[in-house]
Amino acid sequence: MSTFHYVACDLGAESGRVMLGTLADGKFSLEEIHRFPNGPVTVAGSLRWNVLRIFEELLTGLRQVAARGVAVAGISADSWGVDYVLMRGEEPMLTLPFNYRDARTDGGLERAFAEVPSDLIFEQTGIQFMSINTLYQLLADRDRRPDVLKFADRFLCIGDYINYLLSGVPKAEASLASTTQLYNTKKRKWSPLLIRQFKLPKRIFPEIVPSGTVLGPLQPALAEQTGLSGAQIIASCSHDTGAAVAAVPASGRDWAYLSSGTWSLLGIEADKPIINPQSRSFNFTNEEGYGPTTRFLKNIVGLWILQECRRDWLKRGQEYSYEQLVKLAGEAAPLRSLIHPNAPRFLKPGDMPQKIAQYCRETGQPEPGTPGEFVRCVCESLALLYAQTRREIETVTGRALQTLHIVGGGSRNELLNQLTADATGLTVHAGPVEATAIGNMLIQALALGHLESHEQLRQVVRDSFPITTYRPRDAALWPPAVARFQALPGT
Repeated sequence: MSTFHYVACDLGAESGRVMLGTLADGKFSLEEIHRFPNGPVTVAGSLRWNVLRIFEELLTGLRQVAARGVAVAGISADSWGVDYVLMRGEEPMLTLPFNYRDARTDGGLERAFAEVPSDLIFEQTGIQFMSINTLYQLLADRDRRPDVLKFADRFLCIGDYINYLLSGVPKAEASLASTTQLYNTKKRKWSPLLIRQFKLPKRIFPEIVPSGTVLGPLQPALAEQTGLSGAQIIASCSHDTGAAVAAVPASGRDWAYLSSGTWSLLGIEADKPIINPQSRSFNFTNEEGYGPTTRFLKNIVGLWILQECRRDWLKRGQEYSYEQLVKLAGEAAPLRSLIHPNAPRFLKPGDMPQKIAQYCRETGQPEPGTPGEFVRCVCESLALLYAQTRREIETVTGRALQTLHIVGGGSRNELLNQLTADATGLTVHAGPVEATAIGNMLIQALALGHLESHEQLRQVVRDSFPITTYRPRDAALWPPAVARFQALPGT
């Protein structure tokens, strides 16, 4: 059997990586070639992404891949959703793109609903209402930067933008486009109704292509600059969660997935969108997946809270690895203090331990006092939120879930995995950690004819990576905790 190599340019909100993957004899292996820190930069009081620095870091990684002397068949970028770059003609960037946590969209939902009824928005898109969505960012451009938006002739979300820089082909890949809340998930195209109702310029909406579309070869100048030649640029799943879900090593239908990282994305893979009053009342979202399928899920504030705590402690001279924090949390008393992770205060950066302590004071609970107690509080609260979301999924869909597949960086958190099994009552299968990069590259393999089906892709994942299983325990502890959690103020 032939051996094929692929590159994933995998961008997260905390770090970016260039990964090299190899498919041979029905097995897949991958290697991290280059990692770099990522995060927003503050410019004139606003939070932005330095996408030019990100691109230069990716080129550094591609040069390191070329130094290995392997023949790369495909390259693809994936990223978080909703954020975008405005462009015009050959001008690759009009302004530094905003970060979704920038304050410009505060109150954006209320302003949008004053123009277009929320029922219509949800009926058209099936997307969870969050002020960070592309829709509300574009409305902020329309109202606060009308000259910039008037000058632009195109926008591309971040993963698609990187693929454009690599290939010169400006297309919007469906899984990433579906996060914008301007994509009609039933008709699988932009919503002309919402574009018209919100008075957004139709010209800026690029052509949408399906997941697994070959865009073309790496641009000649970049091939020369990096030393790579012969590689095709592929729009695999440009949305990182879409790529991760494609690589979930599941079979049957009684499973849910949790893509665990800065955000927690918990849901099921459905054949078609689930858009009804019940799914809206629970604030579920319908994003496009590979196939195409529908990723029926809920966006949950995830390990962001823990990441922010760690940053705060580091500023105070207390440096902990994630492994140390998980160990300390495992030694802390169980179910002492709880927060609702979706409470608005936890969405914004800064002073996270203080925010947690204040929340506990306000809700009559003991304040965490040590890093272990803070981390235990965060992990148990996330597990309880996962349990609540599991019940909501079953209510809306009628599915009786039996297993939960946790993928992504959070799948390394053994404490959180066990707490999730305990709180949800589901058998948890954790891994692979690098599901996003794996999905990215194996979708490239499908696009190039090196694999035959999505089922075969998932079999390759099962055959290639270790999976750790966690079974529910301590059942008597959790019903009182569920009742406590449900009484907490959240969104």
